[in-house]
Amino acid sequence: MMKKWVICGLLACPALLRAQTIVQRDPVIGKMVATVNADSLHSYILQLVKFDTRSTISSTTDVKKGIGAARNWVLHKMESFAPASGGRLTVKLDTTAYAADGKRVDKDINLGNVVATLKGTDPNDPRVYIISGHLDSRVTDVMDRVHTAPGANDDGSGSAAVIELARVMSQQSFPATIIFVTVSGEEQGLLGATYMAKKAKQENWQIDAMLNNDIIGQSTSSQTLLNDNTKVRVFSEGIPATADEAMIKRIKSMGMENDSRSRQLARYIKETGERYVDQLEVKLEYRADRFLRGGDHSPFQQQGFTAVRITEMNENFDRQHQDLRTENGIQYGDLPEYMDFEYLRKNAAMNLSVLANLASAPAEPEAVKIDVKELTNYSSLSWAPPKYGKAKGYYVLMRETSSPVWEKKFYTTETSMRLPYSKDNYYFAVQAVGEGGQESLAVFPEVGR
Repeated sequence: MMKKWVICGLLACPALLRAQTIVQRDPVIGKMVATVNADSLHSYILQLVKFDTRSTISSTTDVKKGIGAARNWVLHKMESFAPASGGRLTVKLDTTAYAADGKRVDKDINLGNVVATLKGTDPNDPRVYIISGHLDSRVTDVMDRVHTAPGANDDGSGSAAVIELARVMSQQSFPATIIFVTVSGEEQGLLGATYMAKKAKQENWQIDAMLNNDIIGQSTSSQTLLNDNTKVRVFSEGIPATADEAMIKRIKSMGMENDSRSRQLARYIKETGERYVDQLEVKLEYRADRFLRGGDHSPFQQQGFTAVRITEMNENFDRQHQDLRTENGIQYGDLPEYMDFEYLRKNAAMNLSVLANLASAPAEPEAVKIDVKELTNYSSLSWAPPKYGKAKGYYVLMRETSSPVWEKKFYTTETSMRLPYSKDNYYFAVQAVGEGGQESLAVFPEVGR
């Protein structure tokens, strides 16, 4: 029997719209995206700034000032969302003792992450999706635990996005589990994220994607004086941090340097985020992070999880890691009045669209392979259904080898496809598609013989 499939570019295709509504927004997810509120985000950041400093080495016992007061407030704020979740949202302060290390921690501290878990509705689905921001702040001297460190954008913006998404998404249900976390210790050396990533590895969490949001609420740059609230960057690793010699050899032989799971997640963020959020372009940055810098996604990558960093397009270094002061007419310091809350709203909404689609979609297709038994100008792919969730159909994705993004999608209800395009000239991947049209992450094929 002849297999039926539909081909389409990503931007528009009437035939595919009739078959699968690829470019349409899911109305439930669209409503959630529209619910993300700039005023709410603003209010969270104003409250975080009131704690004066959120240095990880500041007081954990003062009820008004320091990291302890800040994390307790986030804990109670997250807990206030639980009643609307029907018992699915649980919140805790996950703490651990951290000994002085002679580097950025000069005495023993109580390290704590605020973790809100929205349990998935499918008891047989172990998938976990994480969104994070770091709660701690700093001034010029990273060892200064006393002076005012507002941390409005770095990383009050990421923490506010996490809180707002917990508020909105806890009112809905998803087959897979979503974790909203504000970590501590980023400025002291990614301490809270490292603690969580190691714990996740030890306890065998199935983290399919981790979105680290760090500085996402300011649209103006220092020095170059750029001002643009229509673009946001996503950083993703090419060669996985856990790659051994055999994996690196396979990556090179397949030409997969640009097709790690993190790169597939970044492409997914671009396609999905731009579909749901108007006037926002997701820029793919093919680095694990900014030049010679790191963030809270790094410890997750080092444990073998798929993780990316989301950050504003134009950084303003007059605001980052600065003592509050005025010099030569320039105000330094990370204060709320220099933020763009409409920009923050768009970036938070983009995160929501990605998490909601991933957590609603079936898992990725299994055993994706491309046939190389003989030389041919056709490309034949096959796969097995996902382990979790029901797939209504599948997309085979295709792009030229020089393209950063997928350019065509072929829809089928079968578990194989033969395309009249040479694997020498194109890359391919496969996505599972759920009943509501939500897509899984793309899976790059292994060699099949």
